Amino acid sequence: MPAYNYQALDNTGRELKGVMEGDSARQLRQQLRDKGWTPLEVAEVVQQKKSGKKFSIQLRNKISASELALATRQLATLVRSSLPLEEALHTVSRQSTRPNLKSIMFAVRSRVLEGHSLAQGLNDFPAAFPELYRATVAAGEQSGHLDTVLERLADYTEARQQLQQKISQALIYPILLTSISILVIVFLLTFVMPQITQVFANTGQQLPWLTTAMIATSEFLQDYGFLLLAGIVVAYIAARMSLKNESTRQRYHDVLLKIPLVKSLVQGLNTARFARTFSILMGSGVPVVEALRISAQVISNLPMRNAVTDVSHRVREGASLHKSLYDSGYFPPMTTQLIASGEASGDLDAMLERAAQSQEREVESLISRLMAIFEPVLLLVMGMIVLVIVLATLLPILELNQLIR
Repeated sequence: MPAYNYQALDNTGRELKGVMEGDSARQLRQQLRDKGWTPLEVAEVVQQKKSGKKFSIQLRNKISASELALATRQLATLVRSSLPLEEALHTVSRQSTRPNLKSIMFAVRSRVLEGHSLAQGLNDFPAAFPELYRATVAAGEQSGHLDTVLERLADYTEARQQLQQKISQALIYPILLTSISILVIVFLLTFVMPQITQVFANTGQQLPWLTTAMIATSEFLQDYGFLLLAGIVVAYIAARMSLKNESTRQRYHDVLLKIPLVKSLVQGLNTARFARTFSILMGSGVPVVEALRISAQVISNLPMRNAVTDVSHRVREGASLHKSLYDSGYFPPMTTQLIASGEASGDLDAMLERAAQSQEREVESLISRLMAIFEPVLLLVMGMIVLVIVLATLLPILELNQLIR
């Protein structure tokens, strides 16, 4: 039974939106009329691969990590309790408060009712469900352990979300502090300094070089401040546009891997992401070469992604996984050692999981150390700039007092 998005007016004239299942759009309009509502628009939820002017709730938008984690956890719990898959999907759809997710889950359930597998239903919405997710579900259905695979996927999505939240929370205070510092300095230079310079201009005395330089800076910001801001915005947009070119992005990522602290952060984040993704794919029964191919897609740094692609080719030819990763030079020795241990013991997915946890802890520790250094340095720099502004203001006053004496 297909799912339909609808828009309708209730008895009070309030516009309502939602998702319902029905045999046809005509039947759904009748159901809305039976409720006393006036249907405005009814259209079937379409696959993301198709294009058209059918009404939907912008299925091109991605599902957030938190929504995907919650839906996966609910689905895993229901499937583990021996509830039929179509009923589990129906329950998750009804429980969802997000219209986008509700529509997608209803559409997936419709595909399952038509006789397709869950993985095939998810394939219709690649923007909502990453390739890792779809490949893992397919492997779980083939092995008959869909509930276990869904549990691992829920753990994976929740772990990624938690790591992203920790990084975001760690960056909030430095970004806020930097913004306030810049605003304070701009305010002093553009509003306070001009008032003071008017007083000095009437005295006719020769001003100290520091005061002269500060006045010139203040006048520049007053005259060209908006142009400077526009230039910064244009430069930022141009940089973002240039990074869409793969060769430019490759060079940029190469530079990141040569900056000491940035290198550790980039390698740690991408290694943790790769190891956790590879772990869940291996634990779900996905072949090694295919798992490497999919895991490479979650790596944002191009040199590291290309290295994993090369490793997959070498593994296909019979090379050792841990040695190939070690030879690439992009992965920490601890990670390659754990992978070597997993290959030797036959418990590769567990060792990959341990490697991911180790790298995530190191990344969190590194971010904490960087923030602990950055915050006092920023305060010190801001204090020095304010001190220079104060000195530029006081020096002419002190010289004027000496002349009076």
